[in-house]
Formats: sequence, structure tokens, C-alpha cells
Amino acid sequence: MGKELSATPAATYRSSDEVSFADTVFGFWEEFQDSSENSSNSGNDEEIDDEEDEDSVCTIEKNKAFWEEQDQLLKATLCRTSSGETKVRQATKEAMREINMSEMLCLCRQPVVSCRKCLLTEICDRLVNLGFNSAICKSKWKSSSEIPSGEHTYLEVTENSSKAKGGVIKVIIELNFRGEFEMARGNEEYNQLVKRLPEIFVGKAERLRVLVKIMCSAAKKCMKEKKLHLGPWRKQKYMQAKWNGKCDKILEPLPIVYSTRSTKPKASLLTFDLMIENIVGRHCTAVEVV
Repeated sequence: MGKELSATPAATYRSSDEVSFADTVFGFWEEFQDSSENSSNSGNDEEIDDEEDEDSVCTIEKNKAFWEEQDQLLKATLCRTSSGETKVRQATKEAMREINMSEMLCLCRQPVVSCRKCLLTEICDRLVNLGFNSAICKSKWKSSSEIPSGEHTYLEVTENSSKAKGGVIKVIIELNFRGEFEMARGNEEYNQLVKRLPEIFVGKAERLRVLVKIMCSAAKKCMKEKKLHLGPWRKQKYMQAKWNGKCDKILEPLPIVYSTRSTKPKASLLTFDLMIENIVGRHCTAVEVV
């Protein structure tokens, strides 16, 4: 007989950055064998082929369970929200709607929506005007043996609360959240997770950390399945640093030029000669206004 497979809930291990649903471990197929039967059939080539097939089925099942787990955990995390997050999210959504409908240009002569710095400033100002304690934050981190150095800017809304850890609730606003996780060589399962992410993330810092952990775990699994190297900028430590590093609030606002639709300048009658010779046969000059 060949090897048998048993769905026993054997203990398994996961890497430190891999996520399990509700902090539990999925049981998976574990091989075991009867030493006496194995020794009597050790020279059988057909037995070896059966073992390889069983290993392949085991791997496929484990991979399927992993992606289903990540999908469920991602959906559950995105669905959770608080009243405070909802208020900030609605205000941000309304600000983006108004900015997209406007015709504002920044000093680099681009629409505000095309300039990240100016867009951050405009949204921040609008949130402040609505009474939110909003600020532009810039995180910086040094290089290490695992990740390179980097920096990132984002919006942060804080609110004092005796129930929160440290007495402050932080709501992060990332304008390009989905784009931060897109990969050109992502497999179908990973790309489906990316599509679930909102283009603009508005949520508590704790929720953001969970989402980053899920996506970085998925990115690592994706590259492993494709037998490709995971870039250091894709690692969890690097991604977490973008929104959890040292945050220096930027106090000086960036200038924005408000522009209406470009129209041709209209000439004033006070600056041009009036040619009325065809009317009365005379050439008259416009009166100068002083």
C-alpha cells in the first residue's frame, strides 16, 4: 500500500509576518507511514509516483486554504469601522468630490488632483475647516540589513480619547492605498486581494497595520509560488514604516493657485480707438479714463 493522508490538526508553524484567521492555524494534511509496509515496498517505482502525486495534492490544498483565509480576513477587516472613522471618511470623500469638480491649479501648473503634495494640503485644509485635527505627516526610516531607507507623506486625523491607547485615536488617510500593493507579476489570487482594497484608505492606524500585514503575507506567498524574489520594498517591515514611522507634522502649507476656465481676454472699448469713419466719416479716439 502507498502512503495515507490524514486530516489531523497537527501543529504547524508560520513565519512571523504570516497572518492566520482569528489567530488560529488551519489544519492541513500531514503525511505518516507504516515503516514495515514502506520497507517492503521501497523499491517500487509506482509507489514513488503515488507519493509525489499525494505531495502535489497536499500543496495545492494548502495554497488554496491560504488564499481563502487571506480573502476572508481582508473582507472582515475592511468591513469593520467606527463612527469616528466614518465621519472622517465621509468628509474626505466630499472633499475629493469637490476638488475633482473644481479647476484648481497648483504652482507647478498641474491640476491639484495630479499633484500629491498639493492634494494633501487641500484636503488637509478642508478637514481643518470642518473642525478635524488634521495634519500632513512625513515618516522617515533608516536602512537596515532587511530594508532600504525611505520616506512617505500621508494625512493623519487625531482625536483625544480616554478609551484609546495613549489617549489619542489616530485615523490615517492614504490617497494611493491600492497602488501601494499593486505588483506587475502578481498571481490571480493576489490581484483579487488588491482589487478589494479601497483606492483611498481612511481608517484607524490599528486597522491599517492589519491590512498591511495581510497584503505583505500574500505578496510573500505569491512570490514564493512563482519562485521569484520578494523585493525588500515589499516586505512588511518596509510597508509598515510608511505609516508607522516617526511622524513630523508639516506646518507650512503649500501654495495653491485657484484658477477658473481659461478664456480669451476681452478687449475694453477704453483701450482701443473707435473706428467710426464708415458711420460719420471721422476718426475718433476713445476717452482716456484717469
